[in-house]
Amino acid sequence: MVRPPSVDRLARSLAHTGLPHPLLVDVARAAIADGKHEQAEARAHALATSLLQPVINATGTMLHTNLGRAPWSHQAEASFSNLEFDLGTGQRGSRQRHVGQLFARLCEAEAAIIVNNCAAAVTLTMAGLAVGREVAVSRGELVEIGGGFRVPDVIEQSGATLHAVGTTNRTRASDFANAATSGADIAVNLMVHQSNYKIVGFTEAPTVGELAELDVPLVCDIGSGLLDAACPWLKTGPPPWLENEPAAKQTLAAGADLVCFSGDKLLGGPQAGIIAGRADLVAKCAAHPLARAFRPGGLVLSALQELAMAYLRRDGDAIPFWRMAARTPTELRERATALGVGQVIDLMSVPGGGTLPTVEVPSVGVMLAGDHTDLLRAHQPPIIARVHDQKTLVDLRTVEPAHDAMLAAALQAVTA
Repeated sequence: MVRPPSVDRLARSLAHTGLPHPLLVDVARAAIADGKHEQAEARAHALATSLLQPVINATGTMLHTNLGRAPWSHQAEASFSNLEFDLGTGQRGSRQRHVGQLFARLCEAEAAIIVNNCAAAVTLTMAGLAVGREVAVSRGELVEIGGGFRVPDVIEQSGATLHAVGTTNRTRASDFANAATSGADIAVNLMVHQSNYKIVGFTEAPTVGELAELDVPLVCDIGSGLLDAACPWLKTGPPPWLENEPAAKQTLAAGADLVCFSGDKLLGGPQAGIIAGRADLVAKCAAHPLARAFRPGGLVLSALQELAMAYLRRDGDAIPFWRMAARTPTELRERATALGVGQVIDLMSVPGGGTLPTVEVPSVGVMLAGDHTDLLRAHQPPIIARVHDQKTLVDLRTVEPAHDAMLAAALQAVTA
């Protein structure tokens, strides 16, 4: 019987995997305890694979939730910051002031605050404005978002009560007006954008302008995070696939009192939620105890400030998502041909991330015979592609041009 190596010796033999020694000790000890010390290296590699790491998104889904949604690179030297310090007065300041004022400017709102995601933004808004009272929502907008979270549950957890109006397919402004005059204690009318589904056919829905005329504060959860329908940060203007997507600036201009939207979708930044609109309502939200529980950290705020500055400079090229979204099929075809591997084909990318559910964006990539996705995921960095009819599809819209040479080498290796 061969005696297994010591835990320490086995752990040190795994140093090439790049894992810290304490984790290698855990792997070695577990492998020896199971009587399978020869599997220790495979287990170490499996552990390394389970950790966060950069990947190449070749799926064509621009806001891939499983891959972190909007790509964003934020680099800063290690240093302190004036996160909650007023450099003018030398007194304690607010972490919301720095970035909040920038997003208020971008949305043409009176004020704005930042929380850690859009669900938190809606929850805080309802808690700040409607606790103990009722929130009117169209039955056609009682949506479920990722992770099983539902609008009725969010409203309930905020301390408010749901007051559903209209029907699944047809709701009118008069339904909201009737709710307010029926004896119900309506504190807020809530519009929830159909960002991850569509109701088509015999449908009707009130406009923002119609609900703004009612004597009840109007909150619009526009979800996807488009700032301005005109897309002034893009030299070519808004892409046609954004048509009819609600934007924060235009929603507020149409009469909404508050808008809530995500930071890591069409905004193109880190996970965050933005609440923007009337200063008095924003202040009520900011004063609620949940505001502290939902507040983002300095790293997120710093990244959002960098993103906001790019928007204010109208520099779409500085925002990875918009750089990706603006690529033309002609450019993508040239890159696909230059890879020198696989068959160049037309593809359709999708926005993803629970946005624009029926939209497809013309793209170009390469097709390989057979399913090579397992081998591509094992590459360093991992390459995430998709399979259709036992063919591997690699969509170049979601691949940074700087990764093309690495991608070509990986594709050639798996098809050799």
